[in-house]
Amino acid sequence: MSRPTETFTLLSPRHRLLAGMTLALSNFMVVLDLTIANVSVPHIAGNLGISPDQGTWIITSYAVAEAICVPLTGWLAQRFGAVRLFTMSMLGFGLFSLLCGLSMTLGMIVACRIGQGLCGGPLMPMSQTLLMRIFPPQQRGRVMGLWAMTTMLGPALGPIVGGYISDNWSWHWIFFINLPIAALCIFSALTLLRPVETERVKLPIDYIGLALLVFWIGSLQIMLDIGRDHDWFGDPMIVALALMAGIGFCIFLIWELTEEHPIVDLRVFRHIGFTSGVFTLALCFGAYFAGIVIIPQWLQISMGYTATWAGLAASFVGMSAMVIAPIVGRVVGKLDVRLMISSGVLWIGAVTLWRAHWTTDADFWTVALPQLVQGFGMPLFMIPLTTLTLGSVRPEETASAAGMQNFLRTLAIAISTSIVLTGWGDGQRVSRNEMVGTLHPDATLADLTSRGFTQEQARQMVANLVDAQAMVVSMNHVFFIAALVMFAAAALVWLAPRPMAKVDTSSAH
Repeated sequence: MSRPTETFTLLSPRHRLLAGMTLALSNFMVVLDLTIANVSVPHIAGNLGISPDQGTWIITSYAVAEAICVPLTGWLAQRFGAVRLFTMSMLGFGLFSLLCGLSMTLGMIVACRIGQGLCGGPLMPMSQTLLMRIFPPQQRGRVMGLWAMTTMLGPALGPIVGGYISDNWSWHWIFFINLPIAALCIFSALTLLRPVETERVKLPIDYIGLALLVFWIGSLQIMLDIGRDHDWFGDPMIVALALMAGIGFCIFLIWELTEEHPIVDLRVFRHIGFTSGVFTLALCFGAYFAGIVIIPQWLQISMGYTATWAGLAASFVGMSAMVIAPIVGRVVGKLDVRLMISSGVLWIGAVTLWRAHWTTDADFWTVALPQLVQGFGMPLFMIPLTTLTLGSVRPEETASAAGMQNFLRTLAIAISTSIVLTGWGDGQRVSRNEMVGTLHPDATLADLTSRGFTQEQARQMVANLVDAQAMVVSMNHVFFIAALVMFAAAALVWLAPRPMAKVDTSSAH
């Protein structure tokens, strides 16, 4: 028999608070793992005796597995129940984290990272869905504010935590630190969340849909990850992967839309509020990640920052977001969410445009201040957008909608990362060639050699200066384009109809 709609009445206020903190913590752990391993790849590669290029498979394997599993969340929640799925996923995530830390070969750590990604994929949408189930409607805005803070803070803190652990302890501990958090979340789920378990529906397994999903997402993710190293479509293998992803995606769409029991419920896109919201989310997160990808690398490569200080400069966005998120959570039900979303996105776009004027003379606060200011706009974007998207679908579709929303965000991040790094690299080469064509370095070289530098040292100094300038010019171009994408996304959200009443999403299955 189905649970009552008012599932929040089954928990006491104290239990709701503890459960909410546990779910937010679980989301933070999974989001943190998206970036914590990035700065540790050189340490892992050196320890395992592999090349840095091989080491990137540690990141790729996790991203592919998570991208495949996230859209399956709705089907898995129906099949096993939301609380059971959360508990099983957390148990698997903790187990594979332990095995990742114990890995001694590339094959073992890649296999364990795949397991970690498969188990971690449902945790983000499930934490979101369960939060909506255990809190009453008037508190959900504030609760989603807490959830949004963990989503924003995780990627910013990942490089800091990963760099500090790798430099001062051992790379193994970037995985071991997940174990106590996983144990706490499992215990809390078993003791607190059982009363809000959802009904289990024994649906047939859509094996063809699952195979098509794995095929096209795997092909796309691998293409995005190795494309830059293989000259993109100049390499037949990249062309083949692109064709496989494109054809697989088209067949997948046709199959899932005509299948009686699809593995991924694409019918949620019939709700214009959900569709416009998730595409706004995808565009914004893609543009937002331009800064997360570029800024730490620029600070370390060109500006002489350590991994820890580079991560710290980028992390100020999370600090200011934590201050404003509770306030946004309180007013989200009182204002037109489209206006809040559009204002937040425009704010972030304006800050991104501010960054497009950096120079090589930028000091720490020149870099950190825009991050701090941007944080005030992030909750205005994240919290109302979640309310709009999940409030636009039917209650029984909430788990599928949450999974699809997180899937599109993950996919946007993957695509954005590849596009941004490629554009940044190509822009550097173009800018460098333009600078070299207009330079007249003879006087500078003569001055440097008169100061005791050899001819080769003088040339290298000039070359380094040109490279540094080309890097920052190209970065500014990327930020300018990212700002334009933000402004377009701010307009896109107005395609959604104005929410006329509060939609109860607590009965997600």
